[in-house]
Parts: sequence; C-alpha cells; structure tokens
Amino acid sequence: MSETNNVQNEIKHYKKPTNKQKKMLKLRRKALDWSVFTAYLLPSLAGVVVFFFLPLLMLGKTSFQKSATKTDFIGFINYERVFTNNAFQSAAKNTLTFALLAVPLAVVLSLLIALLLNSGMPGKSVFRSILLNPMMVPVASIVLIWQVFFSYNGVINGWGETLFGLSKTDWLKSDYAQVVILIMFLWKNLGYNMVLFLAALNNIPGEIIESAKMDGAGPIKRFFSIKLYYLSSTIFFVGIMSLINSFKIFREVYLLTGDYPYDNLYMLQHFMNNAFTRLDYSKLSAGAIIMCIAMIIIVGVLFICEAKFGESIEE
Repeated sequence: MSETNNVQNEIKHYKKPTNKQKKMLKLRRKALDWSVFTAYLLPSLAGVVVFFFLPLLMLGKTSFQKSATKTDFIGFINYERVFTNNAFQSAAKNTLTFALLAVPLAVVLSLLIALLLNSGMPGKSVFRSILLNPMMVPVASIVLIWQVFFSYNGVINGWGETLFGLSKTDWLKSDYAQVVILIMFLWKNLGYNMVLFLAALNNIPGEIIESAKMDGAGPIKRFFSIKLYYLSSTIFFVGIMSLINSFKIFREVYLLTGDYPYDNLYMLQHFMNNAFTRLDYSKLSAGAIIMCIAMIIIVGVLFICEAKFGESIEE
C-alpha cells in the first residue's frame, strides 16, 4: 500500500515540461548528436586539413613566388609562363583528348557488358572472371604485356607481317600510340566498372521489371524507363572514377615511353614530372593549381549534369 501511495503522490506532483523546457531538451539532444558526429569526423577532417588543404595553400603561395627559395611576390608571371608554354599546351590537349575518349567508352562498354551478363547469358561466370583478371595484374606486368604485343618486333607486328604481309609499325611512336594506351585503359578498368553496374542492376526491384514486362514493355523501353533511373547515380560514380583513372594512366605511359614520349602521349603528368626534375617548383606549383581548378570545374559540371539528368528521368 505504501508503494502505491508513493506512486500516486508522484503522479499528483508531476508537472508537464513547459515549451521552454522542451526546447532546451531538443537543443541538448542536438548538441549531443553534433558532438558524437564531430568526434567521428574529426580524425578524417584533421587528416584532410594536414595532408591536403595545408599543402594546397603552400602550393598556391609558391606559385606566386619567383622560386622556392626566393619568396619575392611576382604576381601571375608563373601562370603566364605555364599557359604560354608549348609543352603545357600539348600536354593539356592530349590529356583532354584522352579523357574525352576514354571516359565515355569506359562507362558505355562496361554498362553494356553488365547488361549482357545480367541477362543470363551462358558462361557468364567465366566471362566475368576474364574481365576481372586485369584488376589483379600489377602495373609492371601490364607494361611488359603491352611491350610484348606492341613493340616494333612484337606480336602484333609479327602477326601482321606473317598473315597479311603488312610492314612493321612502332605503335608507341606513331599516331596510333594514344589508341594503344586507350585499349590498355579499357582493358584495365572495364572489369571494375562492370562490377559496379552489376551491383546496381541487382538492386533494381524485380517486381517493377516484371510489371513492365506484363504491360508489354520491351527490353529497350524497360532500360530507358526503369533501369536508367536506378542506374543514374552509378553512372555518375563510374564516370568520376573513370575520369580519375584516365589521369592516372601516366604510370603506364611513363614506364612504356619514359619522360619524353611520342607527341600525342605527352600528358599533363609528364609536364609536372619534368618540371619537378628540373627543380622549377614555381612553374610546377602554378601548373598544379591550374590542373586542380580544371578538375574542380569538370567535376562540378558532372554534378550539375547528373542532377539535371536525374530530374529529366523523374519527369
């Protein structure tokens, strides 16, 4: 009885919290959530600040100096030196051309392969394994394979001479050099992109596809009306990753051709690398800042296109 009386007394004396007290409770909860969020984010944020933003600020400062040791402010002279440099112009043109060719092909071909594998074709596990093998091959081995196939005395020239009576071509020192590197890029990256698209295709609700089939929608209609909507975010991600990988192709090109390759293989990374070996840090810094701004603009445009594309599909 005493316990029952105590409970009744507590109920009688209980007062509902006022609006002010409710607001204070909400603020405390928000503060607690933000503190937990900040605690998880702080290590990553510190790493980004220390290893990215601070070096970027130092790089920007160096780009306005006469040299790394002479800190006299010279304005935009280093940027003018970079823009008027024939090597930089050639490197920018080659890099942009390669990206414009490589990125759409990497996205479209990997999407087509993923759709083919998702359709239930026979032997798809073997085909998938073949496409994924390049992901496990080291860069040095890839370079060795391409040297064996595309050198002057390589396999391609041997087949061409034996089977068709064609004259030998030094593929990596000809106008076809960028095509050879493009084939390497696609061979390396199609498997990874295909896996991403297969994962996205498997996440599409099966009942929606079945309903579309029952309504008489064909494969093309189902792709553009349903699948493309669910794949839009993956297409954007694969495009960004392919763009980044198209800039990283410098490693293979460098190992195949050295510091000064054939004209259409001279990339922006060659320009940066050669400026670094000459210790021209001011010009190197200006070039790096220009490249960083260009990448921000390109990625920003891709974000805008992805948003517009998503809106048009939803309509």
